[in-house]
Amino acid sequence: MPRIMAPYGSMEIVVLPQITYVLIDHINDNRRIYTDGRSFPAGMADDPQFNGYSIGRWADEDGDGRYDTLTVETRGLKGPRTFEMTGIPLHEDNQTIVRERIYLDKNNPNILHNEITTIDNALTRPWVVIKDYRRTQTNQPIWWKETHCPENNVHVAIGNENYFLSGDGLLMPAKKGQQPPDLRYFKQPAN
Repeated sequence: MPRIMAPYGSMEIVVLPQITYVLIDHINDNRRIYTDGRSFPAGMADDPQFNGYSIGRWADEDGDGRYDTLTVETRGLKGPRTFEMTGIPLHEDNQTIVRERIYLDKNNPNILHNEITTIDNALTRPWVVIKDYRRTQTNQPIWWKETHCPENNVHVAIGNENYFLSGDGLLMPAKKGQQPPDLRYFKQPAN
């Protein structure tokens, strides 16, 4: 979060009375948005999750007697995380709050809007972006080709540090001035 809400594969939203599931095809990023009236649990910071803990409320914003907007707040995010696909990191304090307003377009019910506000200490002010999702209409189910992002993942975690694999397959730092990992169990080349 919030990166997973920019899916580059298929996304399915399953609305149930007490919970809404957001099922995202790439690397099986799935979310639970609790809509049963609960509050954020005490001790949530002791068990952070990469997707966080999301609580939603349905609202009738146009007053026609039908719920038309799902407002969501997500907290309890585990780091390290990137803000979006560019790899910009979010603050290491993991105090990020993500607020969303999810609603169908009034003129085209095949377009879903998601206004995402990210509040994070790495940002100078809250960052607001609107993601638009288009529904694929079909009479038959669509079975997309299965892909798994981890197959070509260049991120390497060693201890509490993250590194990258370069194009030639060598370990490289992920940030400026990063120290190499502990290599004591590897035979060092003679100089």
